[in-house]
Amino acid sequence: MNRALFVSDIHISSPEDPKHGLFLRLLDKLKMQPPGHFFMVGDIFDLWIADRPYFVERFATLIEKIRELRAQGWEIHYFEGNHDLDLRRFWQHKLGVDVQDSAAFYQIAGKKLRVEHGDQMDPTDRGYLFLRWFLRTPLLRFLGRYLPNALVAWIGERASHASRDYTSNVKTASSQRSIDVIRRHAQKVYADQPFDIFVSGHVHVMEDSVQENGKNSFRCFNLGTWLKEPVLLEIEDKHSGFRRLEEFLGSH
Repeated sequence: MNRALFVSDIHISSPEDPKHGLFLRLLDKLKMQPPGHFFMVGDIFDLWIADRPYFVERFATLIEKIRELRAQGWEIHYFEGNHDLDLRRFWQHKLGVDVQDSAAFYQIAGKKLRVEHGDQMDPTDRGYLFLRWFLRTPLLRFLGRYLPNALVAWIGERASHASRDYTSNVKTASSQRSIDVIRRHAQKVYADQPFDIFVSGHVHVMEDSVQENGKNSFRCFNLGTWLKEPVLLEIEDKHSGFRRLEEFLGSH
């Protein structure tokens, strides 16, 4: 498979959310194309926890389309974000999706890719890093799995709203600062293990640049958010770059 598509930070809140309809149209479009890699790089939903029936039943149509893509041969990858947690119980074990909770490497279209949600890029954001750790403790995972559905939904939706507001308004208050954080992080991890392309999400800004590292260079992408403009990143043999969703959906 020499083609990969990436989306991130869609923040689907409900089946009535217009972004839900757009995402279903995207999945239908992929079904019409030869199989490749499809990356969901975190925060696809405004909230998803483990294999709770509340979420599985709420988004049954979307889940069925994912099943169809898997049956067709698509390799689907889902990275945990700060709105979608404990995904392996359902997405990997029941749908066969490759679930990652940290950065992972892939070889696609002759290029080495490092992909991550991106919520660990800023080492100065200690408050968020503590929250990220706390949400993944055994106690919180247990509560997320076994508390009553109504209580999980009530708590999660309020925490999700606060997190989204923080990411949209605080972390992107300065787009240039956000881009600087992305680039510094990409340079740091490149020094540890080189790659050809870096892909991240989380920070609600789009980034597409070529970064120099000594005599080498790599392409650096941050996927932005569908809260602003729905886009996807396409990587294939001869081309890598962003495409507007409506343009992609209308293409043949």
